[in-house]
Amino acid sequence: MAGNTSHPGASVTSRVLALIGSFDADHRQLTLTEIAARADLPKPTTHRLLAELEAWGAVARLPCGRYVIGRKLWDLGLLAPVQTGLREAASPFLHDLYGATLATVHLAVRDGTQALYLDRLAGHASVPVVSRIGARLPLHATGVGKVLLAHAPPEIRHDVLSNLTRITAHTVVQPGVMAGQLSRIHRDGYASTVEELTLGACSVAVPVSRGTDVVAALGIVVPNLKQSRSALVIALRVAARGISRTLS
Repeated sequence: MAGNTSHPGASVTSRVLALIGSFDADHRQLTLTEIAARADLPKPTTHRLLAELEAWGAVARLPCGRYVIGRKLWDLGLLAPVQTGLREAASPFLHDLYGATLATVHLAVRDGTQALYLDRLAGHASVPVVSRIGARLPLHATGVGKVLLAHAPPEIRHDVLSNLTRITAHTVVQPGVMAGQLSRIHRDGYASTVEELTLGACSVAVPVSRGTDVVAALGIVVPNLKQSRSALVIALRVAARGISRTLS
């Protein structure tokens, strides 16, 4: 939450930024009252600024009256060099992977202790997939997230392992078990999940590198991995190497 924005000397810019900053991963939809409180602004000021932000597309108002971040901010975010370069480099390989498997494919980067999905191609199979472009999902319960976590700084791994939350009955919430998985992912070069985020959905993912740094993860979601794990890992690695060469 922002502070000290309600005093007379606060600039319009600081107040607008406080309004936008009131949204986060745990507060995706907010009422006018909630935004005013989190931004430390009077309700009349909040209402006036929200109206201007809505007209521009920075926020959107749902039929229930709650506010969400608008599409315009996401579109602007995609102009950031790291995201633009990754999406452009990965796009043809994601389409090739999708064409070969007809399954949902993902490109994600780490954003703090979450996986941020930069791109997604939806598969034909009736597999429940909760990801979408711009979504942030837990690192510990997704294939791409586990890859990114395995290559994250020690402090990030510590934070995640200290707060493992159960999402389904199959979610790994034991720090020791997760630490062992991360070691294997680092050693074997791929991660997999079995209904850990969504029942009926399994995933496989591999790292995408720029030089020696892992900058993203490439993943695929399928109904099960009983017979296809090895083939999917091979296909993902071919695509990831192509993306890495393009980035280099």
